[in-house]
Amino acid sequence: MERKVIVIAGPTCSGKTSLGISLAEKLNSEIISADSRQIFKHLNIGTAKPSTDELQKIKHHFIDLLNPDENYNVSMYESEALNIINQLHAQNKIPVVVGGSGLYIKALTEGIFNSVDVDREYREQLLTLREKFGNNYLFDELKKVDPQSAGTMLPQNWKRVMRALEVFHLTGVQIQKFQANYKRGTNLDFRLFGLMWNRETLYKNIEKRVDDMISFGLVDEVKKILSLEYSKNINSLNTVGYKEIISFLKKEITFDRAVELIKRNTRRYAKRQMTWFRKTKNIEWLQCNDKTPPQQLAEIILKNI
Repeated sequence: MERKVIVIAGPTCSGKTSLGISLAEKLNSEIISADSRQIFKHLNIGTAKPSTDELQKIKHHFIDLLNPDENYNVSMYESEALNIINQLHAQNKIPVVVGGSGLYIKALTEGIFNSVDVDREYREQLLTLREKFGNNYLFDELKKVDPQSAGTMLPQNWKRVMRALEVFHLTGVQIQKFQANYKRGTNLDFRLFGLMWNRETLYKNIEKRVDDMISFGLVDEVKKILSLEYSKNINSLNTVGYKEIISFLKKEITFDRAVELIKRNTRRYAKRQMTWFRKTKNIEWLQCNDKTPPQQLAEIILKNI
């Protein structure tokens, strides 16, 4: 059997979950999640995690694996996801990767460079600077030495910013130059499909998704997570939906303002996702609308692999 892997990518609220399940059903296969937040327990409503019924219908990997305060990185994902792909191929199954975390998909399909050693002392210095001056300070430092890499990151992605600074500190070479020269050897045939929506329609989907999250109990979900004595500052809660509700619970903003910000920030996140995926190599775009059932998209994909 050819070692094919189907990848379904696209912005939030584009229908990736339902399409992935339809495709996995037709292939009698399993889904490998490429979502950097659905991997955490308790973060359900705010991450639009597949429902209990959906999880029972099709086996999903990388869902509910970690506690919210546990550390996880893209390099770990790459290694573990490749192992699962090999296991599924051994069962003559075509894996279906589904998600909107562009870096996770890039790591899986192209590989992530991770061979420069860690400088513990320098890393501690950076952590101290971040604590004292904030994320923007580290980001500004990176822009001075590696503006190209900084252009692919955001200040809140401080771990990536810090790693880029560390690589330059150790080698004097920008991290993207290492990554550009890195070639991972695999015999996998990744078939990437992106979901493309009219922007106005996608934004309407986002508005409805946020309203549904609120009615389904997002505020209570955040309260429950905090009641388990997780810090408000852990990385997993620095996520659209959670950080705004936390600000509301801290009485920094009103409830209506929190909902407004969730919608605005989700739109911005979707825009960044599309910018990322448009630059992805060898991706085939599927034009979607509210009248396109996932089963129809699944059939199109099956005809093109």
